[in-house]
Formats: sequence, C-alpha cells, structure tokens
Amino acid sequence: MSKVFFHYADRKLNIPNKRNIQQFVEQIFKKEKKQLNHIDYIFCSDDYLLNININHLQHDYYTDIITFELSSTNKTEAEIYISLDRVKENAQQLNEPFNKEVLRVIFHGALHLCGYKDKTKKDAELMRQMENRYLAFYLK
Repeated sequence: MSKVFFHYADRKLNIPNKRNIQQFVEQIFKKEKKQLNHIDYIFCSDDYLLNININHLQHDYYTDIITFELSSTNKTEAEIYISLDRVKENAQQLNEPFNKEVLRVIFHGALHLCGYKDKTKKDAELMRQMENRYLAFYLK
C-alpha cells in the first residue's frame, strides 16, 4: 500500500507517472535510511500557501514549498504543501521544464523530512546536490 499521496487544494495538476513518483519518494526514504509512515503532498496556489506561511510560520512571503513533520516518533508522517504558481515561475526563470521542476520540489520536500536543510549556503548546496542526484536517477 502506498505511503505517498497527492491531493489538490485550489490547483489541479496532471501528474504523469504518478505511481512511479510515489514509489520513488518511498525509495528516497529507504536510501536515506529514514522510516516513512505517510506523506500527503498538497498542491495549491501562491495565495493558499502564503496564508499557511503567515498563519503557521509567521512568514509574510511567497514560497514554493512548506513541509510539516507531524509525527513525534521516528516514523515520518508529514504534509507537504507545494505552490504550483511558484513552481511554474521558478521553472520559467531557471529555463527548466515545468514537470522537472515539480519533481525537484517533490524530492526537496522528501529530503527535508530525511534531515536535509537549506537555511545556510552550505546546507543549500548539499540540498541541491541531493535533489540533482535523485532527479538524475529518476529521469534515467
């Protein structure tokens, strides 16, 4: 039974190979030696995610992803909110295909839950390396 689920708040996303992506996220947890119980990815708009950012994190700015670890045990249970508006804009700015940028952000959220951070320059570089590694492996 799947442990990774995709939901839609106020934005719909046609996800090609959805089942493969869900299974790959589970594989990331295995490779990173982190136990996974359940992840809900919720795709939404900039405004939807901004509201969460303001109300739950007291941050008044747009972001592409917010990850909430909900479990107090070592088995990950999480909600990951992804702004498709922000992902689309990032893809355009980076001259990347939208679907590839969606994958990057999905993997980014999983990596946060596996313990990777991105607040410092050094941490952000490592996070990007791991995103690129998993993207390359997935896109083979």
